[in-house]
Amino acid sequence: MTEPAKKKRQNPAENIQELGTTKVPTAKSRIHTMVIIGQIEGHVVLPSQNKTTKYEHVIPQLVAIEESKDIKGLLLILNTVGGDVEAGLALAEMIASLSKPSVSLVLGGGHSIGVPVSVATTYSFIAPTATMTIHPIRMNGLVIGVPQTYEYLDKMQDRVVNFVTNHSHISESHFRELMFRTGELARDIGTVLVGKDAVDAGLIDEVGGIDQALRHLNMLIDAKSSRSVRKARTEKKDDKDGTEKPEKREVH
Repeated sequence: MTEPAKKKRQNPAENIQELGTTKVPTAKSRIHTMVIIGQIEGHVVLPSQNKTTKYEHVIPQLVAIEESKDIKGLLLILNTVGGDVEAGLALAEMIASLSKPSVSLVLGGGHSIGVPVSVATTYSFIAPTATMTIHPIRMNGLVIGVPQTYEYLDKMQDRVVNFVTNHSHISESHFRELMFRTGELARDIGTVLVGKDAVDAGLIDEVGGIDQALRHLNMLIDAKSSRSVRKARTEKKDDKDGTEKPEKREVH
């Protein structure tokens, strides 16, 4: 058996250990599925018993998706409690800057810094029973009580607010009002949005599941392909007609 064929064959023992099943469905797809689960791990390594998504593992995947000619779209599935703010924002910026269509689906929860990640895609869905917690940025451990610390937290919070409001339909004032609402969370300030509440607030585009998410992503991919074909035909027609195209200006 050739080396590629060996790699292609599934190992039942590995599948049981990693996925809890002996056989995993395999099919060539133009859609890449990425899962953000547990806690988004940033610059600090979390305890081994924590379920984490390491941002240094996800970023190379996003680069590979952008470079791949076979992958036409990204399906992002989230069930996260949040985590490192800068790591979460880094992932959100990477997802938002992809040239390929992307759709997110919040299952279970898309809390805290998971909110910017969930709205970073081209279109977003949330399951009817899924929740999203919006709250101010907090720091764990020893915090030096100087004015500069609070100014830094304010700037970081502004980065989160600006990203969310620029990639969703919620206004800045409404988002901040949800963030600082009192009485809804025990011993804390913030808001929990369940399913349709997140859509009504303007954070998420639509309530739905995996079927709707895949259907919408395929529609976005087909629409982009059609636009690319039309653009190529127009350019080809211009070349045939001898139409001069404006030269690109060099930016120094």
